[in-house]
Amino acid sequence: MDIAIGDIVGRKSYNKDIYFKVVELFERDKVPYAILRGLDIRLVSDAPVDDLEKISPAEVAEYWRKVMKSSGELVKRCFERRESEQIRSLNRTDVQTFDVPGRVLHIDGDGDYLDLCITTYKQLGVPADGYHIPEERQPKEVVLLLQKHRPDLLVLTGHDALAKGASNFRDMKNYRSSAYFVEAVRAARQWEKNRDDLVIFAGACQSYYEAILEAGANFASSPERVLIHAFDPVFIVEKVAYTPVSKAVALKSVIESTITGYPGIGGLDTQGKYRMGAPKSAY
Repeated sequence: MDIAIGDIVGRKSYNKDIYFKVVELFERDKVPYAILRGLDIRLVSDAPVDDLEKISPAEVAEYWRKVMKSSGELVKRCFERRESEQIRSLNRTDVQTFDVPGRVLHIDGDGDYLDLCITTYKQLGVPADGYHIPEERQPKEVVLLLQKHRPDLLVLTGHDALAKGASNFRDMKNYRSSAYFVEAVRAARQWEKNRDDLVIFAGACQSYYEAILEAGANFASSPERVLIHAFDPVFIVEKVAYTPVSKAVALKSVIESTITGYPGIGGLDTQGKYRMGAPKSAY
């Protein structure tokens, strides 16, 4: 087999519906297998190597072009929404104002996704600190990072998956990473109990939505155990970061601002984190 770590592949048995990166090769009952991570979908999976087909560089480039176009359209909609809400308006037009959006701490189990998310935060004008930490280590490290950065919003994400053929969606053993997200949310809530003082998004593809919310998250994936997009957490927290502190985030609006929407993302009523300042200093 000519499949190697780092290759971009599709699963032939699924008609190559999702593009993956090969992150590990191993044997199971003397059959070569690969651990796969979605190229832009927060899914981790494994598959026999002989079920994999390499994706050409040209196909990968075209795939990313479409992904970034979709993301760019959502970024544009964010700015249009802010303008329509007249976030920067004051009664006195001669006073120049400035923005103080909520600050984000983003902890991601995937380093490539983290880089993409940080770039998108910068595009959106959302201040963010990012750390690549594997899902299993997030519960142990989240409080130290909260103490260091004291953010308004926390993202705990990476990769997850529901066991193939699982029928009991309430059994934590059927999820690859959900237990880690639940533990990390609980640890964060021990540090800050108020859901409006620290807004938390947690989860990835097919995550145990109900358990993550019960642990203390404001927003989580995945209500219908579907796949979610790498950028979904970014568009959730952008909406909260730019909703005024005097208002509750419009739940319908914040979920519809994501790429996946209702099947993949849900949450609770939450206060915004945006503050307007005036006047703007000249220095």
